[in-house]
Amino acid sequence: MSEIRSAALIVNAKSRKGQKLFQRACERLDELPFSVDAHAVQKPEHLERTVKRALAKNPDLVILGGGDGTVSGLVDLLVGKDVILGVLPLGTANSFARTLGLPLDVDGAIDVLATGVPKRIDLGMIDGDYFANCAAMGLSPQIAETVPHNLKKVLGRIGYLGWAGLQYLRFRPFILTVDDGTEEKRMRVVEVRISNGPYHGGTWLVDEAKIDSGQIVVQAVTGRYRRTLLKNWFANILGLSARHHDTITFSGRNLKIDTRPNLPISIDGEVLAHTPVHAKIAPGAIQVMVPRDSDEEPG
Repeated sequence: MSEIRSAALIVNAKSRKGQKLFQRACERLDELPFSVDAHAVQKPEHLERTVKRALAKNPDLVILGGGDGTVSGLVDLLVGKDVILGVLPLGTANSFARTLGLPLDVDGAIDVLATGVPKRIDLGMIDGDYFANCAAMGLSPQIAETVPHNLKKVLGRIGYLGWAGLQYLRFRPFILTVDDGTEEKRMRVVEVRISNGPYHGGTWLVDEAKIDSGQIVVQAVTGRYRRTLLKNWFANILGLSARHHDTITFSGRNLKIDTRPNLPISIDGEVLAHTPVHAKIAPGAIQVMVPRDSDEEPG
């Protein structure tokens, strides 16, 4: 890739934090050795058209500022384009940034834009929709799909956690079917992670998933009782070896996934699909700016 001469920055600034960090980023952008056309987008529904307008100017680098959902929702627009993706991690979990080995602060992430190197990586796909990091089935998308609009805004974090607790009491294990085209496996599970990278919710969960392996990885947490899910979550958060006790992993380039009953799928935090689906890998789909030492395994 030739030297970067121009860039566009598009930040999801719908939150007070996003706006504040956008201003901080702009202060640092002047130090970069190339020009940056910066946009703070207040309404998420305007993000896509802003990226399209930026791409029409043929920048060498498109920097997306936001959380995992923002990056995943816009990454489709970069596939097939001669452009490098830069990531400014402004979300809560920042799983994709962690997978790339990026610093999670604005200053560190901008330093990578100046001193890093482009790396070609895979993207995951749910049917025809590209995603950057991880999709999931189970309690999390059930909460996301059913939570009343503005509950968190009105009642705060306590209200949201209360709703999550209610959904946990209603949650039931489900039947998962995974078909790789040669063999079909069926099992009772409490959660399913469809991963292009090892992090989910900011926690390292799927050891086998890598952004340049050419494989999509499906990790199933098996169990007949919902308490198995809590046990697995805590084991992962604490980094215990017990986190592997109830998991089965499948990998391939194209896996058909079905559930009984049909369930919502959250893709990097946003509910965007329902089973049945095909989970696929798009090998080497985009280039992304990473630290020069990113070949080292994160852990």
